[in-house]
Amino acid sequence: MRRIAPLAAIALIAAVATPIVLAQGGSAPGAPDKSRVTAGTYAADPGHTMVVWEVDHLGFSKYTGIFGDVTGTLVIDPANPAAAKVDVTIPVAKVTTASAGLTSHLLRAGKDGGKADFFGANPADAKFVSTSVVLDGDEAKVTGNLTLNGVTRPVTLDVDFHGAGVGMNKKETVGFEAETTIKRSDFGVSMGIPYVSDAVELEIHAAFEKQ
Repeated sequence: MRRIAPLAAIALIAAVATPIVLAQGGSAPGAPDKSRVTAGTYAADPGHTMVVWEVDHLGFSKYTGIFGDVTGTLVIDPANPAAAKVDVTIPVAKVTTASAGLTSHLLRAGKDGGKADFFGANPADAKFVSTSVVLDGDEAKVTGNLTLNGVTRPVTLDVDFHGAGVGMNKKETVGFEAETTIKRSDFGVSMGIPYVSDAVELEIHAAFEKQ
């Protein structure tokens, strides 16, 4: 009986994916081919750009959440990739986790007007603005200023090129993956340390469409 749900899910995925595959001649529109990237200004695709965060919970397991609906711009020239500039905004208020209770706790106002445990009600958007790009083979280290919870600190991202091509909406699209680790206490979010780890692993999946 337990096999029914997975088989049904596979069938559903196949049904949804088949028209897309057929429309693209059996291959995805994007590919890890840097020659497909053209110079210009690109806008983040909010529906396909996200920041995944992970903390250690009580030393028993990892816990993950997502910041989605990321907006912003990428200015890039393949002839001079070290001059690339990225400026993105992350709506903290739209954070989501696997638990409705935890999500509401992250956004809960402080008791009796006190400081909130985590981000609090109506938190300001986070923002990352690059200041330098250093190439390292097929990877890049992108350093910039991250503003979170009203605090701005330098952060360096390890960035990998994921793919480029013309997307389903006929726009040139480029995609990247990045990761870094920050200390949440550096940004004034220290509730629960060390039971909930101070270190927060960030994994970023970003798609940008040419404007």
